[in-house]
Amino acid sequence: MARFTDKVALITGGASGIGRATAERIVSEGGKVVIADINTELGEQVAAELGENVHFVKLDVTSEEEWDATVAETVSKFGKLDILVNNAGIGDTVPIQDTSLASWDKTIAVTQTSVFLGLKAAYEELKKTKGNSVTTSSMYGIVGSAVSGPAYQAAKGAVRLLSKNAAMAWVNDGIRVNSVHPGFIDTPILGEVDRQMLADITPMKRLGKPENIASLIAYLASDEAEFITGSEFVADGGFTAQ
Repeated sequence: MARFTDKVALITGGASGIGRATAERIVSEGGKVVIADINTELGEQVAAELGENVHFVKLDVTSEEEWDATVAETVSKFGKLDILVNNAGIGDTVPIQDTSLASWDKTIAVTQTSVFLGLKAAYEELKKTKGNSVTTSSMYGIVGSAVSGPAYQAAKGAVRLLSKNAAMAWVNDGIRVNSVHPGFIDTPILGEVDRQMLADITPMKRLGKPENIASLIAYLASDEAEFITGSEFVADGGFTAQ
């Protein structure tokens, strides 16, 4: 398949996990990708591994100035921007009563405010190309759980509705915006959490792979999904169906 021939994507958190898998998928189907990540060493390594159609930009997703510069560099490098994948985020597992304001603010900034800044920065370029954006939310942006901390859940719920807001605000500009809601995926964001425990509470009795979510993002970012906007897609091994 070559669904992304002549398409340019910008992916945050693109150096690992779901972001990297999405970059690999889009490049494998003919696209060009800018990987934006805070981790310079890993980002440059991934870009080198994936070849000449991938470019790395160091990005602090909480900085409006860096977002503007990243979009400008994407257009300078590859000529345009067709696809924005707002994928960067961090997790927390501390309960509300033990969460510091500093910890709350950091998680909200990286996981929620970053999506707002990305959409804002990319708007004019996406309008030119009639492009689209995909937001990585979470199943915990839909249902509640004590497994995840309050800031992470609040942020993931917020970006679900932010994506719908942007979809409706920009529908007449020809820009589509959707969100994906992964369950437990075997990525670095899980940290030291007991992966077998997470697999045991998932109906399919396993963790998802980054590639499972990358496939979903690639579909939504492609022209095959031209009639889909303001929608949410869950890939959680049946967790939220319980």
